[in-house]
Amino acid sequence: MTARNYVILHGPDQAVEGMRRGGPRVGAGAASAAALTVETDRMAPAAARAILQNKRVAAVAPVLPMKLIAPVGERNVPAAAPQAGTLWGLDAVGALTSPFDGSGIVVAVLDTGIDPTHEAFQRHGLELERRNFTDAGPDDDNGHGTHCAGTIFGGTVSGTRIGVAPGVSRAMIGKVLGGNGGGSDQIAQAILWAVDGGAHVISMSLGIDFPGYVKQLLNDDVPAEVATSLALEGYRANILFFERLASFVSARGLLAQPSLLVAAAGNESRRAQGAEFEIGVSPPAVSDGIISVAALGQTPAGLVVAPFSNTGARISGPGVDIVSARRGGGLVSMDGTSMATPHVAGVAALWAQKLMHENRLVGNEWADRLMASGASSALKAGFDPTDIGTGLVRAPQPSP
Repeated sequence: MTARNYVILHGPDQAVEGMRRGGPRVGAGAASAAALTVETDRMAPAAARAILQNKRVAAVAPVLPMKLIAPVGERNVPAAAPQAGTLWGLDAVGALTSPFDGSGIVVAVLDTGIDPTHEAFQRHGLELERRNFTDAGPDDDNGHGTHCAGTIFGGTVSGTRIGVAPGVSRAMIGKVLGGNGGGSDQIAQAILWAVDGGAHVISMSLGIDFPGYVKQLLNDDVPAEVATSLALEGYRANILFFERLASFVSARGLLAQPSLLVAAAGNESRRAQGAEFEIGVSPPAVSDGIISVAALGQTPAGLVVAPFSNTGARISGPGVDIVSARRGGGLVSMDGTSMATPHVAGVAALWAQKLMHENRLVGNEWADRLMASGASSALKAGFDPTDIGTGLVRAPQPSP
């Protein structure tokens, strides 16, 4: 069979053994984190299976195409922007009343890049560290990454605060989508780059392009039945790959600085057509160790899960009519789990700041506190818990 590109996750012997047993041991995983590497090789499927016998190989998976989780809706915001404090998403998650602003926390956004000249990112003290993992230009040529970054740490635009954590002083922007798209190998490399660079929060509003991979196989003259089977095998292998990568990142945080991986659940559901059109969380968000995010929207009776939001997410965030930075300047409103994810990432930065001040930003406590913040009090009665996870993410509030 034709050789294909595979992404390979390497690590020290002890760490790999731990990952294969469900998670690295504290000493092996955390102390050896710097030795974790990702590379891409072209080989036949049989060779890929054989390479797993190497004690230093934690996972091997075919490189699947990745795509941004595109907004379901997009609307221009007039130049006369809403007044500060009126963006419903920031209000809903409690960012406007939180005593924390993300100061001292490093966030990474793995997306389509950023518009570095936008007013939202010109505030004093903000350092943008950018790396391009694609064959396209270095800046955002789509607008998706700029919008997501704005929701996490953007400043004030035309009198409107758009960022959940506007005090973040350093942001790592990994452009992983653009040009000919991106692959799961680029995402893995970007995750390691962010972790090694000191990112506390890593936000990813992207997913595996399963239909695109099937099409690639068909274009290579693979019979349709075989192409479907190979694509399913690759899908499963990539879930395992990201689980083991996330496991290693988590283990590193037991002795070193912790990092949280936050990813969009996906927009494939069609709830308006019936419950049978609800789709489960898509990779990489579905992988254990990654916090998957569902999208909520407003109604007069309370918040509801967005009709496009995939089911089975771990927590929820505002994802309908979300106003943030528009590539080229100004503001734009978008809908999607891509918009909910940066709300959760921003709130995660606020919790990290709180725990850092308390000298408690260690181990799993941070993730536990974030997940426990989820609340259902603002949701319309009759919601399905599997659609919202622990509920609407909430920022830490002032002590009573």
